[in-house]
Amino acid sequence: MTEPLRVLVVDDERALAEVVASYLRREGFEAILAHDGPGAVAAAREAAPDLIVLDVMLPGFDGIEVCRQLRGFTDAYIIMLTARDEEIDKIVGLSVGADDYLVKPFSPRELIARVRAMLRRPRVVVGHQDGAPEAEPLTFGALSLDTVARTVTVDGAPVDLTRTEFDLLAAMAARPRAAFTRRQLLDAVWGDGWFGDEHVVDVHVGHVRKKLGDDGLTPTYIRTVRGIGYGMVT
Repeated sequence: MTEPLRVLVVDDERALAEVVASYLRREGFEAILAHDGPGAVAAAREAAPDLIVLDVMLPGFDGIEVCRQLRGFTDAYIIMLTARDEEIDKIVGLSVGADDYLVKPFSPRELIARVRAMLRRPRVVVGHQDGAPEAEPLTFGALSLDTVARTVTVDGAPVDLTRTEFDLLAAMAARPRAAFTRRQLLDAVWGDGWFGDEHVVDVHVGHVRKKLGDDGLTPTYIRTVRGIGYGMVT
């Protein structure tokens, strides 16, 4: 029998956390709760969740610091919750490795829909089918991307990307001459059931560029296509 997917819910509003957990359990997920920064990190280490619902405002240390520490040892999907509909909250959260965000107050059903959409996201694997030869690594100058091993190197040095960042880069690298709209990248990486602000793509592209040592003004690897979106430099 398949083990249920595990979701860690981190919120110091205990009543809200319990409501979210009850919805998750009703939908067949295993739900674990934490209510402060240190507790969240400890619970993630112990439980190895598939996805983490993480509030920005937490006692001990905030959700931004929790996310930063989590990315040191887990590749779980992270949905950040913010009580303010302010761009800075979203940008800072995504820049430290979160995959999505949701503004409070929210419907628990909306959160469950986000969780389901994220956990059924396709994995981007280029040019490989069962019984076919494994795809060769893709190269763009000093950049090498291996979609089978899910590794990225620049000048032979490994680059540590989150799952979302890797899938975004792999989606563009699979069709290097193409210019992708944000919606196309959302469909390829987040899945066509994803809903939310399309500019989440911009933040993740910026994060990938930073990790690759790329410059958006004079790009080596990822180009901005004015009025459309993004693509690879070929």
